Amino acid sequence: MIRRPDGDQTVRAKVVIAADGVESRIGKWAGIDTTCKAHEVDTCVQYLMTGLKGVDLNYCDFYVGNQIAPRGYAWIFPKGNDSANVGVGIGGNINSEKAIGYLNRFVEKELPGGSILAMMAGCVPVSGVLREVVRDGFMIIGDAAHQNDPVSGGGIINAMIAGQIAGEVASQAIRNGDVSQSVLAEYEKRWHKRVGRTFRHLRRLREGILKFNDETLNDIARVLLRASSKRLTLIDIFWTALKNDPKLLLELRHLIAIGWAQ
Repeated sequence: MIRRPDGDQTVRAKVVIAADGVESRIGKWAGIDTTCKAHEVDTCVQYLMTGLKGVDLNYCDFYVGNQIAPRGYAWIFPKGNDSANVGVGIGGNINSEKAIGYLNRFVEKELPGGSILAMMAGCVPVSGVLREVVRDGFMIIGDAAHQNDPVSGGGIINAMIAGQIAGEVASQAIRNGDVSQSVLAEYEKRWHKRVGRTFRHLRRLREGILKFNDETLNDIARVLLRASSKRLTLIDIFWTALKNDPKLLLELRHLIAIGWAQ
């Protein structure tokens, strides 16, 4: 049902693909539990800022540390014309202060001359993909399916991959006249092979790294800084983290075995 200014309108489809964000309402209408617990999400708030004259906007900057963003990080993403998206994400189970408090302190310290043009807030699932993403005539993708990267919380690329796979599977199912759950499950299989199979190990890596104190994080940053002459990848960061917590090698070994680190 679509609610329009000129009245409600009923729309029917052979396949519905839900892409309506975290705790998807459409997913719940289909009978899938999309509810998130506090420890399964990061709460985030972001400003669009301008007038950032004293900031090097040639790079995306990330700031980590328990004082800056417990169980998360702060970011500055350039947008051109001396403007940037500036935000903070913290663990959803952090009760000491809301994300906006951390963001305001970050902006006051790092970007005191900037002006705030707009604000947006929300939460990001970081617990791994929902147990159920397919039903008869129905698929769920992106944040709605909890397909965000368990380490970074990033979801755009994963959602685009899921959307492409879901669209291909749905179109073929419609052409074949069978949109049953067993047929649409091909989407879930392809998603797992392409991306999802790494999530269990990435989630454990995240939990291991989150146990580091700020001093350890600074030590890792100093090591990475000395290696800044080459292009650093996520795997380089993990190898550096291993020196501080060798137990992380177990999960990293699994990721290398399935080709994620190549």
